[in-house]
Amino acid sequence: MAKSKLQSMRTLVIGDIHGGLKALQQVLQRAEVTPEDTLIFLGDYVDGWSDSYQTVCFLIQLNQTHRCIFLRGNHDDLCYGWLKNNLVSEEWLVHGGKSTIRSFEKAGIDGKKAILLFFENLKNYYIDSHNRLFVHAGFQSHHGPEKEHLTLSFYWDRTLWETAVALDKSLDKNHPHYPKRLLLFNEIFIGHTPVTRIGETTPTPMANVWNIDTGAAFKGPLTLMDVTTKTFWQSDEVWTMYLGEKGRNP
Repeated sequence: MAKSKLQSMRTLVIGDIHGGLKALQQVLQRAEVTPEDTLIFLGDYVDGWSDSYQTVCFLIQLNQTHRCIFLRGNHDDLCYGWLKNNLVSEEWLVHGGKSTIRSFEKAGIDGKKAILLFFENLKNYYIDSHNRLFVHAGFQSHHGPEKEHLTLSFYWDRTLWETAVALDKSLDKNHPHYPKRLLLFNEIFIGHTPVTRIGETTPTPMANVWNIDTGAAFKGPLTLMDVTTKTFWQSDEVWTMYLGEKGRNP
C-alpha cells in the first residue's frame, strides 16, 4: 500500500555513525527514506570504522536531494581541527582518529576542501517548530542553548544525559528541584553517550531526553527514529559489516 502524503512527511533523527557508511545506507533503506522526509543527523560522522571520508562524501551528496540538518559532534570537531590546522592529539588517535586519517588518505585536495566546508557548516543545535531540541551531547545553561557560554558543551557535555538518567521518576515536574534544563523543551534528542553503557541497544528515553546513540562505533547497530511516532529502524550490528576492523572497541 502506498504511503499517504502525511505519512511520508516524517522527521527522522539518526544517531552517531562513526564511519559506518554501510550501516547508514542499510538503515536509510530499511526506513524507506524519501526526499519528503527531514533527516536530522546528531553528529559524529567520523572516527571508528574505515569509511569516515566516504561517509561525509555520502552525506554531502544526500543533502543535494534530501532535506538534511547536520549537527556537530565532538569527533567531527576533532577531525576538523586536524584538517584545518593539523591538530593531532593522542586522545583523538586512540579514539578513532587513526582510521579517519587512513580514510582521508584517499582524498585529494579538492575532496578535503569539500569536507572542510561540510564541517564548517555543521550546526551546534537545532530547535524545531514543536519545541524539540536536537543536539549531539547537551548544554549546561539553565536558560537554554541560546545562552550557553561554552560552545564545547554542545558536543562534549554528558551532564544532561547523566541528569536525565539519575532523575527520580517520582519527582514531579512542578517540584522546585526538578532540573530546569529539562523543562525548557518538550523533548530533547541526543547522541554522544552510547545507551549500551546502561545495558540498552535501542533508543532510550530518560525523563524527556531521548538518546539515539545505540553504540554503532562499538558492538551495536546504527539507529534511525521517527521523532513523532517513535518508530525506529536499526542496521545490523555495525561491526559485522566491517569484519577485521576494531571500530572504537578496545
